[in-house]
Amino acid sequence: MKKVEAIIKPFKLEEVKDALGEIGIEGMTVTEVKGFGRQKGHTEIYRGSEYTVDFLPKVKLEVVIPDDKLDEAVMVVVRAAKTGKIGDGKVFVSHIEEAVRIRTEEKGAQAV
Repeated sequence: MKKVEAIIKPFKLEEVKDALGEIGIEGMTVTEVKGFGRQKGHTEIYRGSEYTVDFLPKVKLEVVIPDDKLDEAVMVVVRAAKTGKIGDGKVFVSHIEEAVRIRTEEKGAQAV
């Protein structure tokens, strides 16, 4: 199994969720996060004063999937989240040793 973590722009969440659902991936964890990459934030003017916004709002999406769906899932996330502008985000893939469904005690891919 693999864990796919995607840091995306908040307004792209529904598109990514729907795209993953279309390929049969259900269940995900979503967290509102803040951060920056190469864009290093931006400056804003509020009530006449200029200030720097270092940490921009993002959404972190986490999905655990079977190995055979990895490439398709990553491709779907990238396509659905992409705007072509700086700050689109990143996708990270990690190996998952084990998963256990608490309610039924199922293990492995059956637990996902």
